[in-house]
Amino acid sequence: MPINLNCSLHESVRVFIPELTNMYGCVVGADTTIGPFVEIQSDVIIGNGCAIQSHSFICSYVTIHDNVFVGHGVIFTNDRHPQAHNADWIHEHTIVEDHVSIGSGAVILPGVVLGEGCSIGAGAVVTKDVAPGSVVVGNPAKLIERN
Repeated sequence: MPINLNCSLHESVRVFIPELTNMYGCVVGADTTIGPFVEIQSDVIIGNGCAIQSHSFICSYVTIHDNVFVGHGVIFTNDRHPQAHNADWIHEHTIVEDHVSIGSGAVILPGVVLGEGCSIGAGAVVTKDVAPGSVVVGNPAKLIERN
């Protein structure tokens, strides 16, 4: 699983086990770390100072701003109605603002905005926008705290 030359990685990016990481057509900012068994697809932008833990999947059309923690096994999606053969596939963009923490095993559905400083609980399924400073948990994710 290679890191494709079409990626733009800042020189300070640390990919812990490159041969166990699949990255292509993405942009990754300074001081970001990426664990093993991570896939980052094309048209993904990851900011500075992020930590992407092992076994996470970041699909096309996801933008992650600065200082974001992505826990182990987090899954991003980009199509609400996937089909095996879909000529009308509609990709939706997902935005993760600064200082967000996403717990292990969370699933982030497409087209949502995770507001600055929010926290997503482990195993949460995020189906809609999360307000800045909020804490959400569960399936579907529900607000339990707002800072």
